[in-house]
Amino acid sequence: MFRLALGLSLVGSLAVPVGAQQQQVDAKWLNFDPAAKTAKFHLIAGLTGLNGALNFNGFRDGGLTLVIPVGWTAEIAFKNHDGMLPHSAEVISPQTPLPTEPVSPGLPPQGTDVMRFAAQPAGEYLIFCGVPGHGAAGMWIRLRVSATTQTPALLLTPSTDAK
Repeated sequence: MFRLALGLSLVGSLAVPVGAQQQQVDAKWLNFDPAAKTAKFHLIAGLTGLNGALNFNGFRDGGLTLVIPVGWTAEIAFKNHDGMLPHSAEVISPQTPLPTEPVSPGLPPQGTDVMRFAAQPAGEYLIFCGVPGHGAAGMWIRLRVSATTQTPALLLTPSTDAK
């Protein structure tokens, strides 16, 4: 259910204060081992009813950014929490317009999968639902592979388009 398509396009995203968003970041979503250079992120589709459940971890339109140092191993444990719709998760380059064609069939409700990859090259990406129309309707968050950060992080980011 996962496809990895990393590119070098850049996306500007700035951290914003926690109070600027309704949804809060749960510290349990991200664990990491600096010695092993491994980051484990729990990606949850349809966690809340926001955007008709077309959200990841309760965020839509890039409102959350996962930051991973370049060269680390990323492990994304994906769960479709939505009780009605299939969802998928793919790493894609930012693009405008966002894809609307079928990219992947998605996991059924309550389905799970794991995506593992080396976080490289450094750059800005999207974690995008490839089920037709979902990503274009706002079901995406940001992934930053950073050459300057030393530890993984989850940042609240302003909701903007994928430019």
